[in-house]
Amino acid sequence: MSEAPELTESEAFAAEHALGVLTSAERRQAEARMAADTDFAAQVEAWRERLEPMTDNLVAIPAPHALWLRIERSLGANDNSASVKGLRFWRGATASSLALAAASIAAAVMLGNRPPVLVHTPPAGQLLDASLVSQTGAPVPLFVAAYDPTRKALIVTSLVTPGNDPAHVHELWVIPADGKPRPLGILAPGKTVAMPMPESLLSSLAAGSALAVSVEPPGGSPKVDAPSGPITAVGKLAKI
Repeated sequence: MSEAPELTESEAFAAEHALGVLTSAERRQAEARMAADTDFAAQVEAWRERLEPMTDNLVAIPAPHALWLRIERSLGANDNSASVKGLRFWRGATASSLALAAASIAAAVMLGNRPPVLVHTPPAGQLLDASLVSQTGAPVPLFVAAYDPTRKALIVTSLVTPGNDPAHVHELWVIPADGKPRPLGILAPGKTVAMPMPESLLSSLAAGSALAVSVEPPGGSPKVDAPSGPITAVGKLAKI
């Protein structure tokens, strides 16, 4: 099974700005683009709506005292450059709730003097999201997913560090009420993909359906209609 396509450059930049992981220079570029490009501004607002509910299921983990000391020593410059060098939103999801709030405030200041951008969203109850939690060790989210009915696409972010297991791939499955797994695609570690859903799978993407990720050989499960390797993360779709 082929890997799902990644987001376009514009979509990825909008998502990064929504999550608040850009450097100060990149933020200025994004805010200037929002002021001049209503389509890009709409993408940013849409990503904020998609990402914000995902933080509800994240469990706070207290940072070690030594880590806080290092953070305090690094607060000399008002810039994200050093701390997020090379970082993008799919690698910083554990700080998403605070970063999202900061990005929202910055955007509100920038957009306060111009007419509001109208973002057309689907009717309430159609958007779905899920947090796929580790099945071994600490119950921490390894993947987050949201179903966008407007695009008929499942947007999935892998929080797994790239390069940990190059001999295997992660394959995503949906398990609806009938209990029969349906393969959705391969997930690349540390990346976000938008998976277009064929009509045959749309009925499976409903509140209460489970999403699961299995560890498979390159190319995906040889069984086609069932995982062949261990299940590493599971979560249920819920209405937003």
